[in-house]
Amino acid sequence: MPQLLLEIFSEEIPARMQQGAARDLERMVSERLKAAGLTWEALNVFAGPRRLTLVIDGLPVAAEDRNEEVKGPKTSAPAQALEGFLRKTGLTQEQLVERDGVWFAEISSQGRQTTEVFAEAVDQIVRSFPWPKSMRWGTGSLRWVRPIKRIIALFDGAVVPFEIDGIQSGDVTEGHRFLGSGKPFAVKDFADYRAKLERDFVLLDVADRKLRILEAAKAACAARGLVLVDDDGLLDEVAGLAEWPTPILGDMDPQFLSLPPEVVRLSMKVHQKYFAVRDPAKDGLAPNFLVVANVEATDGGKALAAGNSRVLSARLNDARFFWDEDQKVGFDAWNDKLKGVTFHAKLGTLAERVDRIAALAREIAPLVGADADQAEQAARLSKADLASGMVSEFPELQGIMGGYYARLAGYPVAVADAVRDHYKPQGPGDSVPTAPVTVAVAIAEKLDTLVGFFAIDEKPTGSRDPYALRRAALGVIRLVLESGARIGLRGDAFSAAMAALEKDNVQRAVDKLSLETELSAFFADRLTVLLRDQGQRHDLVAAVFALGDDDLVRIVRRVEALAAFLATDDGANLLAGYKRASNILKAEEKKGPLPEGAVATGLPNQPAEETALAFAAAATATAVDAALETEDFAAAMTALARLRGPVDAFFTGVMVNSEVAEERENRLKLLGQVRGVMGRVADFGQIAG
Repeated sequence: MPQLLLEIFSEEIPARMQQGAARDLERMVSERLKAAGLTWEALNVFAGPRRLTLVIDGLPVAAEDRNEEVKGPKTSAPAQALEGFLRKTGLTQEQLVERDGVWFAEISSQGRQTTEVFAEAVDQIVRSFPWPKSMRWGTGSLRWVRPIKRIIALFDGAVVPFEIDGIQSGDVTEGHRFLGSGKPFAVKDFADYRAKLERDFVLLDVADRKLRILEAAKAACAARGLVLVDDDGLLDEVAGLAEWPTPILGDMDPQFLSLPPEVVRLSMKVHQKYFAVRDPAKDGLAPNFLVVANVEATDGGKALAAGNSRVLSARLNDARFFWDEDQKVGFDAWNDKLKGVTFHAKLGTLAERVDRIAALAREIAPLVGADADQAEQAARLSKADLASGMVSEFPELQGIMGGYYARLAGYPVAVADAVRDHYKPQGPGDSVPTAPVTVAVAIAEKLDTLVGFFAIDEKPTGSRDPYALRRAALGVIRLVLESGARIGLRGDAFSAAMAALEKDNVQRAVDKLSLETELSAFFADRLTVLLRDQGQRHDLVAAVFALGDDDLVRIVRRVEALAAFLATDDGANLLAGYKRASNILKAEEKKGPLPEGAVATGLPNQPAEETALAFAAAATATAVDAALETEDFAAAMTALARLRGPVDAFFTGVMVNSEVAEERENRLKLLGQVRGVMGRVADFGQIAG
């Protein structure tokens, strides 16, 4: 079947926009072709510095004719409803079909030619493309990220003719701006297009550009006995800057290695898009950098490397100035500046936030085995570097620079490390600190954020989470679980966070009880997400949370033990028995209160199965209570497993709803006892299956 090829060739597209543009182009073309009834075998999109390309294989020449039956209003509906339906379908009432008191419209449409659909779609897409930023040029009204130069539009090897704001579609494109022939060339299909671009020094696929960068960069480093410092984010960016990327290894002044390596790497990355390099035989960075050029220099890149080295030196001189000047200022002056910086209009200044975090860190310290004085001290230093020159220049270094400055100022290593790492973990891939002082400050920082924004009713809604509260909650959960800290969501830490807000006269929009409830539910949701990513079922988390426990460590241990138990035959069968017992009890509860009191044994004509279950339930209750007391949840599940046989036998050999009232009441009490024993471990009613 025919192939469709589209290229929109323009001036340079910012690297950060390219992959998003590729996704948008795929989505917009797919939507319009599907709406016209067209199908295809394969669709691929490519984005690069100067072109967006789309190729579709297996498109038909035209869409199939369509016959569609559309359901309308009832024949008894008001006249206005019928009139609206007629307008929608473009038919008259005589053309409608009545069936079972409902009007139906039978609409037939002839399938449109693919070229017609495609030309119309490209015009609409180009005029409405959702670039984050766009521009106009010349005298036209068209907006695009950069001026469009050419459009290739081919279907089955022939040009699909259309014109957009003076730009005529065709079969001609251009190669590399500098390395190419400089002459436009015609193409006949995608294979021809891709091959000719490569001959003219353009790699169309970003994956090919990344591979070329990595292979050449590693080879250049290896030739000098060096190793490239991996940076996937930078690789993504530079792959969008060059159509024919050529890595060049350069030298930098070794004196700059006295700066913190994070400063050197960030100066390279943010300002110059350079990769850092290290010597595998030594610690730290090597006095080199790797730049990705968009040309193949005749001198092997020596001049380019020298020029880039001079630019990098200028950047690093600026960084060294900030480094030196910051050490003359210090924490007291920076913290004083925070008094004039608003954290949030309703939550006070950054200095007030630091006071809250310090009080909270001191409260949390004993719970995580940290020194309370050091935790408070680290918290009071934690935000100071926000006022430093280096962090003003490189916001990405907040915390990191504070850690360096704290070490230079002579603070204890535990304090300096806590200042450095208190923002962690900042995402699912970030490492989790384990040092006690760091854990105390990191939890305090995130808990203050959560309690504060929930208190002023600034909670996440849908996909909107401007204050990254979901990330903060997940951070608290991971810190607690990794450290094994026994911190209750409604315990002392929460109360301390509330007290700190009240001390700062924060006007709450939510009362304390509602705040506790909302935050607990929020943490439950985040924990569910975390455990689900680890392979646990969400219903098991709900079953454990239903018990009202707020100790995250204990909750996770319960969930893990419950999952292991339900994976066994005993667990699965006991769950079925629980649901059967629960259904009987629920049905009886609708008739009136369930009978209460002790389960009797030794009744006249009492079945052995009933007596056996009564003794088993009592023994299980004792064993479960003992296991829960020591938080041995595996033992609690083992105890429950012993109920499986007696429960199965009971339902096989005993009629619960006996005609003898005394027997019926006793058996309902027994089922209630079984439900109660199991309910001490989890709410089995929340478990699917």
